[in-house]
Amino acid sequence: FQWSSPPEAIERFKSQEIWFPPPQFYEFCRLCNFPSLGELQKFSSARALEGCERWMSVTLNAPDGFIQLLPGDELYPEDPDYTGEKKIIMSTDKKVEDLMKEGGIFHRIVIKSINNLAVYVNIPAKYKHINPLMIKCDNSDYNSRL
Repeated sequence: FQWSSPPEAIERFKSQEIWFPPPQFYEFCRLCNFPSLGELQKFSSARALEGCERWMSVTLNAPDGFIQLLPGDELYPEDPDYTGEKKIIMSTDKKVEDLMKEGGIFHRIVIKSINNLAVYVNIPAKYKHINPLMIKCDNSDYNSRL
């Protein structure tokens, strides 16, 4: 076991010393907004009664990777399959890079490989929450439209 700050954990993830799944990567990126536990506690106390939203990522398969779409993203379905009963598989022939260049409203995690993730968010967070910092583990640059 090793205690790490969120930025340290992300650096260890980038260097492939550790691995955590995309939802945890997203949350570590969100925690990077707070320089101390005290700042996180102040934030969480201030927004505690604001409520929260139930949501689940929807995976879009591309030839060169995956995109986990989150609510608010322009590609997120209107009626997501929360239970998996519909067995909907979203896929495209477009490459991830093309989808990113064509897109404009992002709330997504781009997955090129197991340790190559990037978070892209350019929508306001709901319920006075805070968006994650946009951190990527590769050299791609999709910031032209952000």
